[in-house]
Amino acid sequence: MLSAVTVALTLLLVLAVQAVPTPQAAVPPVLAPPSPDPANSAFTTDAGLILVAIKPLGVADYELAMQVLQGALANDTDATRKAATRNWRVFKASATDAKGNALYVHMMLPAVPGFDYRPSLLVDALVKELAPDLLTRYQDAFASPPSKLDLTELANMAVAPILPPEPKPPETAKPDTKKPGR
Repeated sequence: MLSAVTVALTLLLVLAVQAVPTPQAAVPPVLAPPSPDPANSAFTTDAGLILVAIKPLGVADYELAMQVLQGALANDTDATRKAATRNWRVFKASATDAKGNALYVHMMLPAVPGFDYRPSLLVDALVKELAPDLLTRYQDAFASPPSKLDLTELANMAVAPILPPEPKPPETAKPDTKKPGR
């Protein structure tokens, strides 16, 4: 069986190759202070991943919650949520983890720094007519707490690298060519 990290990193590598090239930022992003909430799913960098392990019996509940959230976000008019979710994709791994749990990867490329991507908060805020106990079943589906990874791009293999400028040699003083006394 493949580990969750191996599956996630392989998926990230495949997706990074397929991603549309984005220009390199000249200024590093402003980092948001860490949240005191340990479940917070806000990123401090320009890209992020959330790795989720779901119990086999909870797969249908988790996927239903994702579909309900997707539908609510499609009809949402809030500019911040629209920007944050525009590049949010959810993938299901074809392999399970060593304990037989289904693996899901939420990829935010780019992520909106500081936006909390927690699906339960978004469903709670956006869905007024929620199926009874959907959020409870969604929360019970987790095999373990999600793993959040803040990512900083090292290289985009689809574009030529941007090399730093060559350093200029130091200027040396020119010798005085005038002859004294003339």
